[in-house]
Amino acid sequence: MAARGFPYQDLREFLTALESAGELRRVGVPVDPTLEISEVTTRTVRANGPALLFERPTRGEMPIAINLFGTERRMAMALGVDRLDEIGARIGALVKPELPVGWSGIREGLGKVMQLKSVPPKKVKTAPCQQVIYRGGDVDLNRLPGLQVWPGDGGIFHNYGLTHTKHPETGKRNLGLYRLQQHSANSLGMHWQIHKDSTAHHAVAERLGQRLPVAIAIGCDPVVSYAASAPLPGDIDEYLFAGFLRGERVEMVDCLTVPLQVPAHAQIVLEGYIEPGERLPEGPFGDHTGFYTPVEPFPVLHIEAMTTQRDPVYHSIITSKPPQEDHGLGKATERIFQPLLKLMIPDIVDYDLPAAGVFHNCAIISIRKRYPKHAQKVMNAIWGAHLMSLTKLIVVVDEDCDVHDYAEVAWRAFGNVDYARDLLLTEGPVDHLDHSSYQQFWGGKAGVDATRKLPGEGYTRGWPEEMTMSPEIRSLVDKRWTEYGI
Repeated sequence: MAARGFPYQDLREFLTALESAGELRRVGVPVDPTLEISEVTTRTVRANGPALLFERPTRGEMPIAINLFGTERRMAMALGVDRLDEIGARIGALVKPELPVGWSGIREGLGKVMQLKSVPPKKVKTAPCQQVIYRGGDVDLNRLPGLQVWPGDGGIFHNYGLTHTKHPETGKRNLGLYRLQQHSANSLGMHWQIHKDSTAHHAVAERLGQRLPVAIAIGCDPVVSYAASAPLPGDIDEYLFAGFLRGERVEMVDCLTVPLQVPAHAQIVLEGYIEPGERLPEGPFGDHTGFYTPVEPFPVLHIEAMTTQRDPVYHSIITSKPPQEDHGLGKATERIFQPLLKLMIPDIVDYDLPAAGVFHNCAIISIRKRYPKHAQKVMNAIWGAHLMSLTKLIVVVDEDCDVHDYAEVAWRAFGNVDYARDLLLTEGPVDHLDHSSYQQFWGGKAGVDATRKLPGEGYTRGWPEEMTMSPEIRSLVDKRWTEYGI
C-alpha cells in the first residue's frame, strides 16, 4: 500500500501494488471485449474477487485493467489509507465548527481544506502521456480495446474516460466521469447528464456559438480517477481535491491541440472539439441501474489528436445492477464526504448509501432526535443538498441504530413506523438515468421516519423499552461459551 505523501505516480504503479498485495490477477489468454470480458468481470466482482488485467484482448492494441475499485480494501489502497474513514477524519479535523451551516458552509469548508493543504496542480513541459502522438487521419479509436458490456448496447463504449472541459466565460475547469460511445474511428458521443457541470459548459459554448474544447484522459493514477467521480461543488477544482487526497500536487501538461491541461501520467489522452448544435443518437447502454438507458441525442466529440504512453494500459469499468465495481467508488464518497454533509446538516450522526440503491436512490440517516418532526426536517434538508437532492428514499433512524447494519435498519423501518403518520411523500429532481419516474428528470420521493415517536408528535401511548440482555449475563455467556459445546 502506498504510504501517505508517496502516492502512486501512475496506473502501472497501482497495478504493481495490487499484484504485490494479492489483489490482481492477470488473464493471459485471449478474451473478447464484446460481452466476454463483461461476463468474466461481473462473476469476479460478485465473488468478491480481485482486480483483473486482461493482457490479450481480441480487439485493440493494449491490455485492459478492470475491477480496480471493486472492494473497500482496494479503494482504500487506491487512496493510500488503511480505512476510507481516515480521509473523512482528516477533512473533519481541518474544517472548523464556526463555518456557516448549509451549502455555503460545505463550499467554504472544502475550500478551506484545499487552501490549508496547498496542493494545486503542477504544470510540466514534457509528459509520459505524450510519448506517442497520433494526429488527424492517424487517429484511430480502434487502437483502444473499448467494451461492449451488454448484448443490447448500442456499440463500443469507453467507460472510464476522465473528461476535461472549461467554462467558456470564466475559464473554470471541470473534470467529470462520463461514458463515451464510439461513433467512428475519430468521434465519440458525450453522455454528460443534465445535472453535470460539463453540460453547463457546453450550454454556454452553444449560446456563444463556439466550439467547446474537450480532453479525455484514460488510465490515470487512482486518486485522480476517483476525484473525477466525486460530487464536488462546481467551484471546487477536482485537481485541488486530488492533490489533497494524495498529499502531493498532480502533475499536468498542456494538450497539443486544445487549450486544456491533462494529467501528465495518464496512459491515453484524446483531444478534440464539440461543434455547437451537433447531436447524434447515443445508446442504448446497460447502466448501473440494471436496465438499458434509452437512445437520446448527445453532443459529438471530434478527435484531432490521440497521445499515449509507450505500451499503455487501458482502464475501464463494468456497469450492471449491483453489486458491481462502483461499490468501492460509492463507499469512498460516502465516507470521505460524511463530515461535510454533517457540516451542512448538523443533525446527522451518520449515514449510509446502500449499493443496492446505486448510491443515490436511498439514504439511511441516523439522528439524535430532539424535537417533534425532527426526522422530517432532516429529510427536507437532504432533498436540498446538492446531488443528495436526487435521493428518492430516505430512512431516518435513531442514533443508537447502526446505519450500516441493514438488518437492524430494516427492523426499525418495518416495526417503528405508522405509515399513515410517519411516511412523507413529495416530488423533486431524480437522476438522469432513473427509469422509474413517469417523467424524465423528476419524480416522487418518500421519507420514512423510523425513529422513536414523541408525545409532541401525537404519540400518547408511551414508547416501549427495547429488550436488551443484561451485561452480566452477556459476560457470563462469553466466558462459558466453549463449555456449551455449540
